[in-house]
Amino acid sequence: MDSFNYSNGRLFAEGVDVETIAAEVGTPVYIYSKATFLDHLRKIQTAYAELDTTVCYSIKACGNINILRILAEAGSGFDIVSGGELFRARQAGADTRKIVYAGTGKTDTEIIDALNAPIGYFNIESEEELENLIRLAKQTGKKAKAALRVNPDIDPGTHRHITTGTRETKFGVDIERARKVFADYGNNGAVDLCAIHVHLGSGGKTITPYVEAVRKILPVIDTLREGGHTIEALDLGGGYGADYESDTVPSAADYAAGIVPILKDKNLKLILEPGKAIVANAGILLTRTLYTKTGGDKKFVIVDAGMNDLIRPSLYEAFHFIWPAAVQSAFVPPRRSKDPALDGTQTVDVVGPICEGADFFAKDRPLPPVKRGDLIVVFTAGAYGFTMASNYNARPMPAEVLVDGDTWKVIRKRQTYEDLIMHER
Repeated sequence: MDSFNYSNGRLFAEGVDVETIAAEVGTPVYIYSKATFLDHLRKIQTAYAELDTTVCYSIKACGNINILRILAEAGSGFDIVSGGELFRARQAGADTRKIVYAGTGKTDTEIIDALNAPIGYFNIESEEELENLIRLAKQTGKKAKAALRVNPDIDPGTHRHITTGTRETKFGVDIERARKVFADYGNNGAVDLCAIHVHLGSGGKTITPYVEAVRKILPVIDTLREGGHTIEALDLGGGYGADYESDTVPSAADYAAGIVPILKDKNLKLILEPGKAIVANAGILLTRTLYTKTGGDKKFVIVDAGMNDLIRPSLYEAFHFIWPAAVQSAFVPPRRSKDPALDGTQTVDVVGPICEGADFFAKDRPLPPVKRGDLIVVFTAGAYGFTMASNYNARPMPAEVLVDGDTWKVIRKRQTYEDLIMHER
């Protein structure tokens, strides 16, 4: 599933011992495997090859332009949610016509930049946004294609903060309103409203909600077509699961097995917006143990990474498998799970240096004995890790490193203290 594996008790990223990277770059540091994210992209592309499919990698998951460039060269389009992400995509050499633009609050400047690019589709979240897009398209003399985001009112059963396909969310419109939007704006002369967008949220662990969403949306498309509207594409968004624990989510082939048969012969282009499904398992956060301590009955492992570097556990109560980078053979984990069930582990909280009680990576987690100076690995950190990082507590942002076989390079330098105040002088 990924290219981070133990050999002789030491963790390797592809062919590189991660200790080598830490020794030269320092910690905390994000380490990415090129082979892993290319493998995941190709599996998705292959799984949906029967349909006219465009895979649009979601930049918000991990936006380093060096990674985007590699994905673009492998045929990926991009899902963006801001003008900054459009800029990143263009800097990476993306084909802008393979870009879809989501987001509930696009500014006029962002919309005009996207019109000028030009991008493939605007994903429309509300009637007022569509009115504004029509106005700006006419004002600039540009043509645009748009997909109306429709909420099928399906809960994928994930965390409340990343569920977006139910009726009471800030995203999209409900099915009943969708027909009226097409009736009111379907022939506006500037924006071709010719697609439907559905996004249930993030972190899905079964194919059932996605299959249910497609079955619920197809009759809407049939009705719109019967009413004279041309619907050329269905954008199924992203949210497909990643293996934060071993073997806990469907594969790309599993998702496709449920979705492709339903869409065959429907004369629809398919757009997918995977993010974490491509890059989550392609990245780790490597951090070093500062101290260990005991408080009451609790044992703590205090590391040099904090919630400012990886906020998912604090924000989403997200699970990341955590293990030392170097272990005795008895402690090489057989699989990534919440309880590796290895004799000799101790139950600890893995916490950071931030002045917040919420600054933790794991609570009550089995871990082999560790001491000051030991490297600790937070696995499956490629998605929503660095992109959600901050300078909270005046902490410089970590470095990012890309591994390719037995070579590696820094693709983002670690911030300095001077960088922190550069724009304040």
